[in-house]
Amino acid sequence: MSAREQLLAEAAKRILISDGAWGTQIQTFGLAEADYAGDLGLAREQKGNNDILALTRPDVIETIARAYLDAGSDILSTNTFSSTSISQADYGAEHLVRELNLANAGIARRLADEYAAKDGRPRFVAGAIGPTNKTLSLSPDVNDPGYREIDWDYLVAVYLEQAAALVEGGADFILIETVFDTLNAKAAIMAVKQLERELGRDVPVMLSMTLTDLSGRNLSGHTVEAFWYAVRHARPVTVGLNCSFGAAQLRPHVRALSQIADALIMVYPNAGLPNELGQYDEMPETTAALVRDWAEHGQVNVLGGCCGSTPAHIAEMAKAVQGLPPRQLPNPTPVTRLAGLEPFVMAV
Repeated sequence: MSAREQLLAEAAKRILISDGAWGTQIQTFGLAEADYAGDLGLAREQKGNNDILALTRPDVIETIARAYLDAGSDILSTNTFSSTSISQADYGAEHLVRELNLANAGIARRLADEYAAKDGRPRFVAGAIGPTNKTLSLSPDVNDPGYREIDWDYLVAVYLEQAAALVEGGADFILIETVFDTLNAKAAIMAVKQLERELGRDVPVMLSMTLTDLSGRNLSGHTVEAFWYAVRHARPVTVGLNCSFGAAQLRPHVRALSQIADALIMVYPNAGLPNELGQYDEMPETTAALVRDWAEHGQVNVLGGCCGSTPAHIAEMAKAVQGLPPRQLPNPTPVTRLAGLEPFVMAV
């Protein structure tokens, strides 16, 4: 079976578990500049460039990945949220984009295969692509609404470079995550479609939107329903929400998306909201109880964690949903569905 078919087959049996946060887990190691910089000879300071640790401290990345797999993760994401030439430009490391993605995907692939060989349960690798710090939909200059820092073709090329290296490194899926600008996500989708043509095979995408306010919109203004109608042509294997807020605040938006999307629903919220010091206080048992509610109402297929979540959170989630039936995909009536900032269904 293809990776898409295998994931769908596993998701028909049970609720699957993804992994948790990478950034906040890396922070617990208390790494210094030398750990990040290694012997790469880069001119700029590298501390905070989490993705580069696959080259300079691969043991840290492997330790975190193993902890998530031990906690019960079926899907392991790559530590490549910022592994594009746009994001790496902040560190003067644009020339290392291919190496970063190959190395991070390679670690995840090796460990996923190792754990699958132990117990026969498939483990999947999701090649993570972040939104970059640029936006196609909005001007960064309040005095010039028509100005854009980048254009469509440039962003597609940036994403294609990353996606190609992730797949070469062993990723089963391309996870286009933390989507704050739907047009950025569509550029990433276009990049994956180009990659499919080059490889002559299916490269399944996972899409994950992030909300910027409690009304349920991303930064470019789309509701979750409008977002789905804008991207469903990509035939994503999963669609859902990540980051944003804690699970409690995401409840109505998870319900809305689960009712209309004919794809697996994957949700990985933050571990609650950060405190005044930017720390996450929500205990694993609390997060697990909140996501169990989604599972009990048949709204999710894949669960995981984002900022502040730990292997303990993932283990509690796995325990909380064990034995609960997975969400059944709806079979929507074939009608014309369009999206501005709001969804629009054309009357039949």
